[in-house]
Amino acid sequence: MYDQYHPLGIVGVISAFNFPVAVWAWNAMIAAICGNVTIWKPSEKTPLTAIACQNIIKDVLASNDIAEGVFSLVIGEGNVIGEGMLHDKRLPLLSVTGSTRVGRHAGTSVAARFGKSILELGGNNAVIVSQDADLNIAIPGIVFGAVGTAGQRCTSTRRVIVHESKYQQVKDILVKAYPGLRIGSPLDESNHVGPLIDTQAVAMFSQAIDNVQSEGGKLLCGGEVLSGEGYESGCYVKPAIVEAENHFNMVQDETFAPIVYLIKYSGDLDDAIAIQNDVVQGLSSAIFTNNLREAENFLSHWGSDCGIANVNIGTSGAEIGGAFGGEKETGGGRESGSDAWKAYMRRQTNTINYSTELPLAQGIKFDI
Repeated sequence: MYDQYHPLGIVGVISAFNFPVAVWAWNAMIAAICGNVTIWKPSEKTPLTAIACQNIIKDVLASNDIAEGVFSLVIGEGNVIGEGMLHDKRLPLLSVTGSTRVGRHAGTSVAARFGKSILELGGNNAVIVSQDADLNIAIPGIVFGAVGTAGQRCTSTRRVIVHESKYQQVKDILVKAYPGLRIGSPLDESNHVGPLIDTQAVAMFSQAIDNVQSEGGKLLCGGEVLSGEGYESGCYVKPAIVEAENHFNMVQDETFAPIVYLIKYSGDLDDAIAIQNDVVQGLSSAIFTNNLREAENFLSHWGSDCGIANVNIGTSGAEIGGAFGGEKETGGGRESGSDAWKAYMRRQTNTINYSTELPLAQGIKFDI
């Protein structure tokens, strides 16, 4: 008796996240590597990135005498194509990257036809800065995680939970550092922060800042929409730092923009972990500490409840080499990693009888 794995046939890959880079193309490549014909659809807001990836993949396929049709890109406005893929029984598996709202709809739609889905959904990622943290490492990790790709990664740092003994110091350093961020064209490598995906994202950024302030949050810096030369698109903003409490509605939600919420904790690490875990998302998490016992507690089963847990490195890194994904309303799916390929294949158990007799279950004799 042994197991073997077969390609599923045709796999659908859908992204509803407006990633400035085609991270979701990785899912389509895994599906194809596993022997499947792959149909992938990017967010309608990122068609050019998808076309660029397809052109690269096309050349790779051609150099290996493989028809480009085994890896097919579809682009369309609205949800017509995406809905069609969700309900098409010819697609036994859908890998979906998007918000929790999108994932809930996709998961139920695919399950209704007994299809399979891999869901990589929203993140509300936190960094814990303990009283034993090395701030020379923590501060760059926080800033990069919060403002890299203008806060438009599912692993972007959204919350910074700081021990009261270091809170004022961390706050002062961050508020001093943010005005030094260079904001401008992403084609200029000297810039730190590029644009948001569109003006709708900018409106959501501004609304989130207004809403959290109405709940009692304090805007420490940033939050403005930039205009003038170089910012004519209206998509450039100054990344914001807001003092807040974890129970605020806006802190509980994910805003796909460069807003980081600064939260104070007192007591021991259990208090910080409780704050971190007290959101519905469970994608990426991190702790900065030189205390080995704290690090081990954070990584234990009673520590971080996220799919990704890092020590002395931020939430937003190169996790694509590991099993990428999260728990709770992040969907529970995994992309990449040592065994993620199994989700893109059909498992079959084979029992082969090499003898001249027929063995029956439970030793039953059935002579006819």
